[in-house]
Amino acid sequence: MKSHDVRIWGIRKRPTKKPSYEVRWKVGDAKPFPETFRTKALADNFRAKLMRAAQNGEEFDTETGLPESMATAVTVSLTWYAFARKYLDMKWLHAAPNSRDSINETLTLVTTELLDDRPGRPDDETLRRALRGWAFVVQPEDAEPQPTEIANPLRWVEKASQPLAGLKEPAAIRRVLDSLKLTLEGAPAAAETVRRKRSVLYNALGYAVDLGELPENPVTTVKWKLPKVTKQVDRRVVVNPRQARELLAAVSYVGGYKRARGRRLVGLFACMYFGGLRPAEAVGLRRQDCTLPEKGWGSLILERTRPTVGKRWTGTDSVHDHRGLKNRAADETRVVPIPPRLVRMLRAHIEEFGTATDGRLFANERGGVVASTTYWRVWDEARRLALAPDHVASPLAGRPYDLRHAALSTWLNAGVDPTEVAERAGNSVEVLLSRYAKCLDGREDIANRRIAELLDEDDQEDDDTD
Repeated sequence: MKSHDVRIWGIRKRPTKKPSYEVRWKVGDAKPFPETFRTKALADNFRAKLMRAAQNGEEFDTETGLPESMATAVTVSLTWYAFARKYLDMKWLHAAPNSRDSINETLTLVTTELLDDRPGRPDDETLRRALRGWAFVVQPEDAEPQPTEIANPLRWVEKASQPLAGLKEPAAIRRVLDSLKLTLEGAPAAAETVRRKRSVLYNALGYAVDLGELPENPVTTVKWKLPKVTKQVDRRVVVNPRQARELLAAVSYVGGYKRARGRRLVGLFACMYFGGLRPAEAVGLRRQDCTLPEKGWGSLILERTRPTVGKRWTGTDSVHDHRGLKNRAADETRVVPIPPRLVRMLRAHIEEFGTATDGRLFANERGGVVASTTYWRVWDEARRLALAPDHVASPLAGRPYDLRHAALSTWLNAGVDPTEVAERAGNSVEVLLSRYAKCLDGREDIANRRIAELLDEDDQEDDDTD
């Protein structure tokens, strides 16, 4: 129904954590219509449009609350799917491969949540394959056309996708946020994964505000708690020096002497433990980055990392990204002093296996970049060789990355200044102290002994007084 009976109230400031401004108006006998904006200027602009339409004698719709001039703009609003494709095109070129993967995963999940129940819906697996493998990947110009089994589901998605403007409703955005707590397969997602996907969604809807499709970012309009992320490393994963030596020795036995599958990677794991390197930093280490004297301490100059991300996200024929250090500028380096034991191990590795054509210390049997799946398999076998059955079943050194945790904890417990440890590790002091300070086995025993000694001294003083 249409009506000329329109009442428009003044702008009301909402007392939320992030202040917002609400425009309210009424058409005929319908309930008042609210519209919320992140700034007073946006609210003023919207209210002015309503006032202008009423003064011009336009009829207002009793269902949408909007005059014809403003309702037309809503009608041609983008669907979520069309907007998501537009956002992907904007972000893809300058996004790191891992970020592309995260954007793809989030857009796929939200898209499946914002679909109408139309006839001919493809099954969930087909939808995920079409969205994750094709719709939300920027294809090269010479890419093959979509196969029919992909093109047909995506045409259905185009028709079934709900309007982007629908996310202005608190119930709709809350439903989308709740969907982030699950993986694409429907299993509960890790807390850090939920936070990452929420960040992507927030950034995407911020772009919708920039385009004028939304008056404000709807993520900020609802109270929704992010799951808490555990900051401290689980102390059960941290090996002590004896366990670390036994694990490194076991790595050398994996694959036998002839294939040398494990021996090729002993130095890789040693860099994580004795140098505190991240796995991707160790994989990308080159001979020209190493100072390896015959005696004494050496050093590593870290500049590049080679994380495994997949060809789909790198946009090249390589499954490995080639990027700078984490949380640092593109060309910034980090110098890591390394003890004589690691110097000797790296010299022995170079003498036996040489280097790859680009100078990398660690390569697979064909000279390529060591894949994460390769060193994970070797590590799993080494754990079974080195650890007792109860330790194999425990979280102890469950991942190669846990060697880095052990390294940083050991340095801290040895009394090395946290600022120096943070510099070597490539962390901030705040992150270092919050995550690694309580991880080394045996630290509790030292504290207990000191407390016991103090209590004994107090008892002795009491005896002397008596």
